[in-house]
Amino acid sequence: MSQPIKIKNALISVYYKDGLEPLVKLLAAQGVQLFSTGGTEQFIKDLNLPVTAVEDLTGYPSILGGRVKTLHPKVFGGILNRRALTGDQEQIAEYEIPEIDLVIVDLYPFEETVKAGGTPEEIIEKIDIGGISLIRAAAKNFNDVVIIASKNDYPTLQAQLEAQNGETTLAQRKSFAKTAFHTSSHYDTAIFNYFNQEEPLDVFKQSVTEAKTLRYGENPHQGAVFYGDLEAMFTKLNGKELSYNNLVDVDAAVALIDEFQDPTFAILKHTNACGIASRPTVKQAWIDALACDPVSAFGGVLITNVEVDLATAEEINNLFFEVLIAPAYQPEAVELFSKKKNRVILKRNEVELSKKQFKTLLNGVIEQDKDLIIEGPEQMTTVTDKAPTAQELKDLYFANKIVKHTKSNTIVLVKNDVLIASGVGQTSRVDALRQAIEKAASFGFSVQGAAMASDAFFPFPDCVEIAADAGITAVLQPGGSIKDADSVAKANEKGIAMVTTGVRHFKH
Repeated sequence: MSQPIKIKNALISVYYKDGLEPLVKLLAAQGVQLFSTGGTEQFIKDLNLPVTAVEDLTGYPSILGGRVKTLHPKVFGGILNRRALTGDQEQIAEYEIPEIDLVIVDLYPFEETVKAGGTPEEIIEKIDIGGISLIRAAAKNFNDVVIIASKNDYPTLQAQLEAQNGETTLAQRKSFAKTAFHTSSHYDTAIFNYFNQEEPLDVFKQSVTEAKTLRYGENPHQGAVFYGDLEAMFTKLNGKELSYNNLVDVDAAVALIDEFQDPTFAILKHTNACGIASRPTVKQAWIDALACDPVSAFGGVLITNVEVDLATAEEINNLFFEVLIAPAYQPEAVELFSKKKNRVILKRNEVELSKKQFKTLLNGVIEQDKDLIIEGPEQMTTVTDKAPTAQELKDLYFANKIVKHTKSNTIVLVKNDVLIASGVGQTSRVDALRQAIEKAASFGFSVQGAAMASDAFFPFPDCVEIAADAGITAVLQPGGSIKDADSVAKANEKGIAMVTTGVRHFKH
């Protein structure tokens, strides 16, 4: 049964008043008695509509600085009484409690106050008590009561009341209740996570209110949804909607480029860098990044940390790519890229990113701190007789930044602030090294004098020997193997430099 219920009495108490006026006017026109508090009561009065103060209903004023306004049996009895239960009806008649058929309420801006850097006192005062209680009470009694806990639902309710002569159906009320419990659970999650920063409990709670259905997941037979606010992260200047795979690559691209301060261009394919270079100009950075592996660059995700000018855009325009990300673009560059409608051109906005990452695993969720450590020359300990030169130290630092963001097992080769090759995702570190050497040769790069970084230690000296024989002159590894001395001895034998950092960068 639809169980249509006519709205006779409504309680309205909201923090934000925008969008409320048309709905309030409709309720008044349909003969609904309005009860309200504080600023909302004054808002309704200013519309020249009749309204009854909650204080007049309860017989109690707002007390404790507004902390207690609606917490009263005449309010909650009016909401929670069951219309079909004789005992409830006898009690509300005995205590002269009006049936409240509609509750419109929102919550104090707790999250906004936290994000704005409010004081602890300001944040605590934004923990809503009356509002959250009203939401839960009305949503629990959806059989008889309409709960509107978001201004986004004002137009929906208004359309229903206009079409149904002031009535709602059971299905409509249940739908509003679902939205209301989403509002309350999200609010409580935000509060818990605020309190859970110091000496945190080992529990996993996340709530994201924005959602975007994607065309499909990694493959066309997989459904996918992105939960988050992409519009805050990027301004899309051109192109189609981002796919699941695009988003995974974009995430990897952002994490990688944030390691660099000099003008840098990176090209990624399946989350791994296939080209990256730092140069005095963005155009030269692009040219040198592309030269690393122009084959893999086809259809890749491109990212830079400086503005893209027209001259650089003309160079990039020669390549088919999926996504380009930059903090700024010259208007002429955007105009050029926009001639191909499917190219995704994103302007990156300043957004603070989470320091945690998580994913589903087996029958649960695994969470960890992001790998936010990167070791520069000052954290590199020379363990060989020969020390790296200044340029080698610089290249080792450059390579270390890349290896940190490359699938394990990985080896990265760098020369003069340019990636010349990498071996990625191999089951053997030796295979990763050989893959990198062969790949460099296939694109005409000499590894003579190159710097090499490994994401983990060498369990045997074989990688050191292979590297030295190929002409690599400086090696970075975290160290920590029980056979470190063998690798150091081999490096000394071959006359190359080796540094250790003490930090491993596995990436699975």
